[in-house]
Amino acid sequence: MNRSRLREETFKLLYSLEFYKDEIEDSINYYIEENQITDIEDIEYIKKTINGIHEEEQNISKAISENLASKWTIERISKIDLVILKLAIYEINNTNIPFKVAINEAVELAKKYGNDNSKVFVNGVLASIVNKNNK
Repeated sequence: MNRSRLREETFKLLYSLEFYKDEIEDSINYYIEENQITDIEDIEYIKKTINGIHEEEQNISKAISENLASKWTIERISKIDLVILKLAIYEINNTNIPFKVAINEAVELAKKYGNDNSKVFVNGVLASIVNKNNK
């Protein structure tokens, strides 16, 4: 599976976990089995990413909150946009994927799954995070 498709599958699983946070490992294994994901590297990426985001949830949420426009709170963000941001921030901070690629992929997910404003919103938050990290 190519990286974009793998990222999309990871996004879908992350989104479902927003509603079922209790059984993460069981949910991951069920999702992999139901979607017939058999490539070992793909499975490792999904598990590592999902577990990494779960472990770093507080830091990721803090980064999002600190980079929202005034009068915005993390609770106002749609679940879809929030999951896209979490995935992109995790990739930016924890992988060797260039931040431009992570942002572009996040914007593409926002175009496909979010509302009309999602791509601009996601791009803005991620650009702000990257700009602060590079100063």
